[in-house]
Amino acid sequence: MSEWDIKKLHILRTLREQGTVTATAEVLMMTPSAVSQQLSNLAKQLGVTLLEAHGRRVRLTDAAHLVLRHAEVVFAQLERADAELAGYLQGEAGEVRIGAFSTAVPALVVPAVQQLRRSHPALEVRVREAEAAEAYELLSAGAVDLALSLAAHAPSARDPKFALLPLLTDPLDVALPAGHPLAAEPGLRLADLAHEPWIFGGSGPWSEITTAACEAAGFVPEQAHSAAGWTAILSMVEAGMGVALVPRMAAADRRAGVVMRILSADQPRRHVVAAVRRGAEEGPAVARVLAALREVAGARVAG
Repeated sequence: MSEWDIKKLHILRTLREQGTVTATAEVLMMTPSAVSQQLSNLAKQLGVTLLEAHGRRVRLTDAAHLVLRHAEVVFAQLERADAELAGYLQGEAGEVRIGAFSTAVPALVVPAVQQLRRSHPALEVRVREAEAAEAYELLSAGAVDLALSLAAHAPSARDPKFALLPLLTDPLDVALPAGHPLAAEPGLRLADLAHEPWIFGGSGPWSEITTAACEAAGFVPEQAHSAAGWTAILSMVEAGMGVALVPRMAAADRRAGVVMRILSADQPRRHVVAAVRRGAEEGPAVARVLAALREVAGARVAG
């Protein structure tokens, strides 16, 4: 029977995700030569060729993909074993590390942590702000236990490494200067703002969300100003420099000189999901954190 080495299989899986030996070494805090040696040893143990030259890089062989398909089942089972052991050893105690995008931290994570401090004071939650791409890298590498992101930027639901759990549908409202002619317009639609100057990020998820929402409403937004943070965006809206789409979860950043209008027929929405390594959702500590996040999300929807 072939010898299956979990540590070496993890290196192989990371190489599949990162694409190069150098990037794999950086993620795993190893040297490139150590990565290559470990994978060479794994190939000898399994008796198959795992890597082949592809220009100046390497790529996984069909045998390597076959090995990883079976290894994913093993990794998921080990996550379940870790979760069960943690529950047995820790009971109500433990630690859960969360990676979450910026608006989710005050809107979802902080209220959930406050709730857990009252109900499970021995459970420690550590929070790390991270946008979607980084959050999933951290989750895959084991640096966080739970990642919050937008569904549009989450891995495929078919990805065997992760379990995706829907949390919240977050409507996007439009921010207008208080004196704007359309600030009190009844039945305001996103399409009514086609000729307005817009404020949104120059790149990244929020730029894509704004552009996609406006294009769905029938126009391409004219980007007058670019900013990534809600404080900067709403300051510019307040100063009459343009309009912006704002997620309802960012309500804490709203300003007195800004009117938030709920769009009628063409209101865009974004979907917030939680992700864990597959199998880890059964761990009691992670399950408690997920339950608290769901309760906070449900209260926001009901409110």
